[in-house]
Amino acid sequence: MTLNHPKLVDLLKKAYSAEKAAAFAYQGHAASVKDETEKKEIRQIEIDEWIHRKEVLQIMNDFNIPVSKYYEFKFYIIGKVISASCHIIGWFMPFYFAGRLESGNVCEYFRMKQFFNSLGINAYDEMLYEMGIKEKEHEIYFLEKIKTNKFLPFYEKYFSWGNNQSFNNIDLDKKYPVENSNHYCKK
Repeated sequence: MTLNHPKLVDLLKKAYSAEKAAAFAYQGHAASVKDETEKKEIRQIEIDEWIHRKEVLQIMNDFNIPVSKYYEFKFYIIGKVISASCHIIGWFMPFYFAGRLESGNVCEYFRMKQFFNSLGINAYDEMLYEMGIKEKEHEIYFLEKIKTNKFLPFYEKYFSWGNNQSFNNIDLDKKYPVENSNHYCKK
């Protein structure tokens, strides 16, 4: 079966490769922190990213969507550069930019769900919803680590993410069930 939705196909390909970049970045991030609890927590987030990659590939395989060699190369390089940089840019920046990245990733999965739904396909609703919610949990984890840091207001002003700004409209304390989640991440 083919998927006649170019934006969805491209989003799946990007997400598949970007999950690898994120996992590589978290390997470096976990290795760069001194606190053992933080190491374990970041390693769990890395594992979550590998699981998301596997789930996206499952969807791609269902529609015979090939993996993009270009995205694989591009995101491999990005992931490795970020991983290495975690050892030299201090403690705050890896937490800040990981949270900012996760904030945007949330909507990838909700957009995929919306695109599938526009084609009358609901088979992936639960999986995509869960991946989006997991990305939101990652965002909140990183924000909690830095929410009182003196640099956060400056970074929030210039990078548009922090205590008062997010790239998604999900509130984990008041989250909607899968069947009522279509208003998430609407532009």
